[in-house]
Amino acid sequence: MPTRIRLQRKGKKGSPFYHVVIADGRAPRDGKFIERLGTYNPMTDPATIDLNFDRALYWLQVGAQPSETVRSILSREGVMLKDHLLKGVKKGALTEDQVEEKFKAWLKEKAEKLEQKAKDAELSTKDLKKKRLEEERKINEARAEELAKKLAKDNLKAEKAEASEEAETEETAVEASTEEAPKEEAPKEEAPKEEAKEETAKEETPAEEKKEDKKE
Repeated sequence: MPTRIRLQRKGKKGSPFYHVVIADGRAPRDGKFIERLGTYNPMTDPATIDLNFDRALYWLQVGAQPSETVRSILSREGVMLKDHLLKGVKKGALTEDQVEEKFKAWLKEKAEKLEQKAKDAELSTKDLKKKRLEEERKINEARAEELAKKLAKDNLKAEKAEASEEAETEETAVEASTEEAPKEEAPKEEAPKEEAKEETAKEETPAEEKKEDKKE
């Protein structure tokens, strides 16, 4: 089997880290390797790649076959493009100067894209932060409004309780003043009319007796 350019897993569980190695296609994935070309860390954003460009290009030119993941890594680093351009030189379609010119233009374009991507990420972070601040502001306003309603409700209850207490106090005071007020003296009863008649009769008796005396 041909020589392979592949990843060899390192790192801890849940935090993978890879070596980019040249190995025999029949060797186990994490077994012996011929040469280490660099490292690949997918846990960062963007992924961190440290690659020996010239050695990776050399192994491609001598027929080493990259795995699917390694092919993406080599393409990102420009190794695949450089290999393709050099094949054009062998065919006579390009000169070495043209290859260098095209490759430098690609590197420049790549740098501009990375820079733009970084700016977009920064703007995205700012927008996200702004959005979160706006959401927090709305939440705080909603909480403040809810708290104000609760305080107003509590104040209304307190006012009603205070008014009810004052009404009860006034009612108690009125009842107390009514109980403490002096009772009116009952009017004296007039002497019985019979006694008045007897007195009149007593006064009239002597006159009648005088009349009787005269008759005699």
